[in-house]
Amino acid sequence: MRDALDATPYDALLLLSFGGPEGPDDVVPFLENVTRGRGIPKERLKEVGRHYFLFGGVSPINDQNRALLDALRKDFADHGLGLPIYWGNRNWAPYLTDTLREMIADGHRRILVLATSAYASYSGCRQYRENLAESLAALQAEGLELPKIDKLRHYFNHPGFLEPMVDGVIESLAELPEDVRDGAHIAFSTHSIPNASADTSGPVEGHGEGGAYVAQHLEVARLIADAVRERTGVDHPWQLVYQSRSGAPHIPWLEPDICDHLEERHGSGVPAVVIAPIGFVSDHMEVLYDLDTEAKAKAEELGLPMRRSATVGDDPRFAAAIRDLVLERAGVERGQEVTPCALGALGADHNVCPVGCCPARAAKPAAAGVDSPYA
Repeated sequence: MRDALDATPYDALLLLSFGGPEGPDDVVPFLENVTRGRGIPKERLKEVGRHYFLFGGVSPINDQNRALLDALRKDFADHGLGLPIYWGNRNWAPYLTDTLREMIADGHRRILVLATSAYASYSGCRQYRENLAESLAALQAEGLELPKIDKLRHYFNHPGFLEPMVDGVIESLAELPEDVRDGAHIAFSTHSIPNASADTSGPVEGHGEGGAYVAQHLEVARLIADAVRERTGVDHPWQLVYQSRSGAPHIPWLEPDICDHLEERHGSGVPAVVIAPIGFVSDHMEVLYDLDTEAKAKAEELGLPMRRSATVGDDPRFAAAIRDLVLERAGVERGQEVTPCALGALGADHNVCPVGCCPARAAKPAAAGVDSPYA
């Protein structure tokens, strides 16, 4: 971690997340926000929202973001970093545009953004940048003086993101019955996305099968598996798998699906499985339903011992990693020579998204990139 606690030129940090409903009456309006422009009927949205209704219509993501905010503010205060932290969502209150308006009213003119997505992809990066551009356009139309906004680089291989997940896998292995523990398989799970989106994730020169999205997840899985082997002395077999597929069935998405994978592993004689949700920052709805409900039910149906390891959530090491990333980027912006903190062969990702990085099917303005209309 860095010694110089100087966030200059930044005067605020914005935690930018997806958002989620906080009661049954919020579910359909929330899903209308998520699917705006797609013409999905309300009755269909009620069906899609059944996962939320199983949990009282409440997504855990907002409370998890509140916990992360508390962890970040504590870490910053404990280390003397006087950078105020705000929170805005793409799809539910507190809405991004409202938060940016508040930040402008509070006098902030140089804002750094932390997105709750560690990897490169359209939905995990470019779409957040498009939402930032939409909010800035709305605030400009109100006659407000716009701040300059930058976004923290992808942090998938920062040790503060990886180390809590290593601990989680080791703890989950220890919870398995002793007679199946050493033979347990590790299924590293992340959100499935369309193959076409994966293939074009990351900078243009890296486009190809799976793109940066798959490459980054494979790197994280390898780093965690290697660390587990070094600490336990057992070399567990592993595979990257996917969950939470949605959309038209004729469009190819990344596979294998976690439940199909459990069936295949059971059929091949694997005695137990640990599912590690490396694609998610916190235990939000897709973790609670797709893994703790559906995958758990599949494992029980197969008679396959299964444990699910924890996401990083508000782990103090993750909060410290964000502080490190803030100071790293601030040093870069001041023109200093900075050594980024990143494990593995891929190294630190770019600070500013280049043209053609994680493109959308229909081009939209996006902030915090080389092609941003808001320099």
